[in-house]
Amino acid sequence: MAAHTTYFPPNTFPDLKLSFLLLSILVGMASAQLSSNFYATSCPNALTTISAAVNTTVSNEKRMGASLLRLHFHDCFVNGCDASILLDDTSNFTGEKTALPNANSIRGFDVIDTIKSQLESLCPNVVSCADIVAVAARDSVVALGGPSWTVQLGRRDSTTASLSTANTDIPAPRLNLSGLITSFSNKGFTANEMVALSGSHTIGQARCTNFRTRIYNETNIDSTFAASLRGNCPSTGGDSNLSPLDVTSPTSFDNAYYSNLVSQKGLLHSDQQLFNGGSTDALVNTYSSNLGRFTTDFSNGMVKMGNLSPLTGSNGQIRTNCRSVNSG
Repeated sequence: MAAHTTYFPPNTFPDLKLSFLLLSILVGMASAQLSSNFYATSCPNALTTISAAVNTTVSNEKRMGASLLRLHFHDCFVNGCDASILLDDTSNFTGEKTALPNANSIRGFDVIDTIKSQLESLCPNVVSCADIVAVAARDSVVALGGPSWTVQLGRRDSTTASLSTANTDIPAPRLNLSGLITSFSNKGFTANEMVALSGSHTIGQARCTNFRTRIYNETNIDSTFAASLRGNCPSTGGDSNLSPLDVTSPTSFDNAYYSNLVSQKGLLHSDQQLFNGGSTDALVNTYSSNLGRFTTDFSNGMVKMGNLSPLTGSNGQIRTNCRSVNSG
């Protein structure tokens, strides 16, 4: 009886190689996803270290809580949550710090530096700057009385930044409702999620230059509110004078921001656009009377924002100094 010989068609092995390649890619993708316990073994005290630093900072200056939250938002909207906003300018690229939405406005870099230094002492080259920014944002909200959420971890840091993308992708305070919806839609958010995330303006302050036109020229604003703002924001000069985004409770993370919008007391043009006879009025009304609904939707929106195009696996790096790319 003749020996049996297995016959493989000519194209079998290439197909097998392709199958193994696809499998390895899928496995790589699965292993590169963010997870809530990413540092459980490599740096078990990472989250408590960040939390302690944020609590101390916000206790000393409540405004910094809003600044750290905004830092995360402005980072994630520019090529994903990759700590690109922290990079100083170099001879190779101009960073994002001088972009129009950030210049003379974005802050909190020293706080991130301090936290990074503490973590480098605990577990060198382990915790990314991007993760520090994401966790600090959550801890800031909690420190000001707001909700908590589970921050997914495992982001890596970018090796470059984009001034031009920062100028185009971060929503401007002059946008109308349609522009706001488009800006957030470009990042994968629904109009409802945009309204929920806008609730971050229940804390923090804005510069006169960003609301001057509204308080002098717009009609959909409470007249007494507008008059009170003009004292600190003259028609010329005083560009950097600050006023709270939420006039009712500017250092408490609550839903007063939405009640202010219903009363036509939104500070920025873009704020009042959320309640101006358009498609988002009903949700603003809901949030103004239902704190639980707002905090739940806000928390879900923050988790989704933190997942915007993170660098994972072998992409990017773990910067030793958050302000500069690792050498070598």
